[in-house]
Amino acid sequence: MTGEHPAAAGGGRPTRHVVVMGVSGAGKTTVAREISSLTGLTFAEADEFHPASNVARMRAGVPLDDAARWPWLRDLARWMADRAAEGVSTVLACSALKRSYRDVLRQGPPAVDFVHLDGPAEVIRDRMARRAGHYMPASLLESQLATLERHQPDESVLVLDVSLTPEQLAAAAIDRLGLARVTPAATVGRVADRDGRR
Repeated sequence: MTGEHPAAAGGGRPTRHVVVMGVSGAGKTTVAREISSLTGLTFAEADEFHPASNVARMRAGVPLDDAARWPWLRDLARWMADRAAEGVSTVLACSALKRSYRDVLRQGPPAVDFVHLDGPAEVIRDRMARRAGHYMPASLLESQLATLERHQPDESVLVLDVSLTPEQLAAAAIDRLGLARVTPAATVGRVADRDGRR
C-alpha cells in the first residue's frame, strides 16, 4: 500500500486517493482532516454529498437502503476521478461499509487506499453519545455495525485501532501508506466542496 499510484488520465502527475472508512462515530472526519492537514491532500466529507432526502431519513433514524446509496457513492467516485484528472490528491471521510460500496468508489480515480477505523462498539458508542451537531443518531450504530463487511484479501485496506487518538491514527495512516508530509507553511488545510472548489 505504499508508493506512487498511477498518473491521472491524460498524463498528469501521480495522485493519491485515501478513503477513511468505518461506522458513524469512529472518527473518520477528524482523522481525514488531520491527514489533509499533514499531507496537503484535499479533504472532503462524504456526508455533505448526500441529497436532502437521505439526510432527512438519517435524521429520523431510518437507515439508508442501497437504492439511496448508489447515486451518492457514484457522486463520490466521480468527485475523486475529477480531482485525479486535475492532478489533485484527495482524502475522503466515508463510511464505505460494504465491499460493493468500496468497489463503486474504486471506479473513480486510478487507485484508492482505504483506512478502516475499527474497534469495540462500546468505544464508538461512547464517542457518538458525546458528539454534538451531527444528524446521525446513535441509534443507527447497530444497523451500521450489522451492515459492515470487513475487507477481503484482495482489497487495499489498512485497519487501525479506533481507540488511538486522531493524531496517532493520522500519523499511522500517513506512515503505512507512504504519504508525503508537507511543511506547515505549505499546508492550507485544503477542503473541497462537492464541485471540487477549494
